[in-house]
Amino acid sequence: MHYLSYLIILVFTWPIRWLPYPAIHRLGAWLGRAAFYLLKSYRKRALSNLSLATDLNLQPHDIQKLAKGSFENLMITCLEYPKLASEKKIERIAHCENPEVADKLMKEGKPVIFFCGHQANWEILFLEGTNRMPGVAIGRPVKNTYLYRFVLNMREKFGGKIIAPQNAIKEGLRALKKGSFLGIVGDQGRPDSGYCSPFFGRLAYTSPIPAILSHRTGSPIIVATTRRVNGRYIIHYSDPIWPNRDAPMDQEIDRMMRQCLSLLEDSIRQIPEQWLWVHNRWKLQSLDVIKRPFRHESIAIFFPKDRVSFLDLLSHLPTFRSIYPQESFTLFVPSQYQDLVTVKNMEVVPYKQFSDLLVTDYRFKLIFNFSECPEIEPHFKSLASFTIVDANELKKHAEGLCSNNLSDILKKAVCHAP
Repeated sequence: MHYLSYLIILVFTWPIRWLPYPAIHRLGAWLGRAAFYLLKSYRKRALSNLSLATDLNLQPHDIQKLAKGSFENLMITCLEYPKLASEKKIERIAHCENPEVADKLMKEGKPVIFFCGHQANWEILFLEGTNRMPGVAIGRPVKNTYLYRFVLNMREKFGGKIIAPQNAIKEGLRALKKGSFLGIVGDQGRPDSGYCSPFFGRLAYTSPIPAILSHRTGSPIIVATTRRVNGRYIIHYSDPIWPNRDAPMDQEIDRMMRQCLSLLEDSIRQIPEQWLWVHNRWKLQSLDVIKRPFRHESIAIFFPKDRVSFLDLLSHLPTFRSIYPQESFTLFVPSQYQDLVTVKNMEVVPYKQFSDLLVTDYRFKLIFNFSECPEIEPHFKSLASFTIVDANELKKHAEGLCSNNLSDILKKAVCHAP
C-alpha cells in the first residue's frame, strides 16, 4: 500500500519538476486556498492557533486571511519537493544574506548549531547550508518508507546527512566533533520534552536539545530564518548565541532556548502567513495521559441557567483543573451567578441570553456544553472546535463506570487509566 501511494504521488508530481518556480508558486497558492476550505481539521487548527497567538492581537478577519495564506505557503512547499529533487543549483532560488556569520566560525573549527522553524519552505535552509559547508540535521521519518526515501535523497543531495530523532544527541555530538554543523527544527510541540516557555504569549513545550548540545560542546547556536520574497528564498543568520559553561546548566538551557525562540518568534511576526500554523504547537499533554479527542489546550465550559445545576458544575471545576493543569479555560456563566465564580486562572464570560453565547471566537478546540443551548455545537463546530460534549456524551465516553458523579465521569471519559 505504501508503494502504491508513493507511485501515485510520483505520477501526479512528476510534471511539476518541469515547471518554472513562479508557475509552481501560482499553482500552490491556488491549491492552498482550495485546501483551506476542503481540509476541515487543518483549517480549524490554523484558525485556532492564530487566535491563541495572543501576542499577534489579531481580529477575526485577520485570522481568516493569515490562515489562508498559511495554507498557500504549505501547498507551495509541498509542490516544490519534486522541483527541489532535480534542482542542481540551489542558489537559483535561495540566497543567504549574511553567510559570513556561520562561515567564519566553521572555518575556525567552531561548528555551529542551527536552530530554525517551519517558515516558508524550511527544506531550503539545509539545502543551501550543505551546498556551502558540511552539515547534518535531525529529521523525523514518515511512515511511508518509499516516500521518505525520496525526501531523504532530496535533503541529502548536496552532501548533508539526516539523523533520526532517537539518535539526536549521540549523532549530534559526533557531527559537531567532526566539524559539521547541526540543524534542528525547534518549533514543534513536544509535551514529552519537559521544557516549556512562552511562545506568542502562550506556554509551549519545546525540545531543549539545541541548548543541551551547545552547553556540552561549547558550540554556538545560530537562529536561521527564511522568508519567500518575489519567488526567492532569503535566509538570515542571527548573531551567535554562546553558552556560558561555567553557569548552572539548567539556567543556561533556559536562557539560550528563550533567546532562540524569541528570535524565531520575531521573524514569524514579520510574515506570519509563511509559518506552519496547522501544526499543533501549543499541545500541553501527551496522548498517554489524555485521550486524543480531549487533548486540547484551549477549553470552554458553558454553564446552565438552573441554579442547582450551576452550583453542582461549579463544585467540579477543581477536577477540570486537575485534569488540565496548564490549559486555558473560558467559563460562560449566567450573569446572575457571575459573582459566585471565584476560581483563579480561568476567564469568566457572563451571558444573559443564549444568543450571547454564539460569539465568533476561534480559540476553543474543546467545549463542554452543560447549558441548554442547542445552537452551541453547530456554531462552534463551524469555527474551530474539534470536540463538543454535553453531559450525556460524557457518560457515553465513560462507558462501564458505575457512578453518576461528574468528577468520576470526567476522569473516566477524558483520561487514560493510570
